[in-house]
Amino acid sequence: MKLDRYDIKILEILAKDGRITKSRLAEAINLSVSPCWERVKRLEKAGIIEGYSARINARVLHKRAPVWMQIELKQHNAESFLRFENAIHATPEVTECVAVGGGVDYLVKVEASSIDAYQRLIDDWLMSDLGIERYFTYIVTKTVKATTPSIQIEQE
Repeated sequence: MKLDRYDIKILEILAKDGRITKSRLAEAINLSVSPCWERVKRLEKAGIIEGYSARINARVLHKRAPVWMQIELKQHNAESFLRFENAIHATPEVTECVAVGGGVDYLVKVEASSIDAYQRLIDDWLMSDLGIERYFTYIVTKTVKATTPSIQIEQE
């Protein structure tokens, strides 16, 4: 799908304010309401806009101890990766997990209620034989930056 400057501007605005009214969005990109809203619907239908949500500040609701981990698995085969990734999906304290190349297999962000709760989670993982060879724990002391990436479209 080819995106033009109006589409890109719509995406930038909606990424920051998903509750903006149709008329304010149209005004912000300098189009009338109907063509602007048709563009939004086209972007939704194409799967570029997946949905709308609120950013919830969970730290206001309850204290959390954010921890980043590096995890290396004992074996590097499809079955081992699938077993580990299924466990990650089933663990609500895991808020982010990426598979990476290099010296480790995964980077995992865990947000537990305390460091003690984090350690109990790790103990459970190790006892359940998820195939973890080694892990390194990094306790977050301060979040320096956490944003949604800006919309950048490659020019052809």
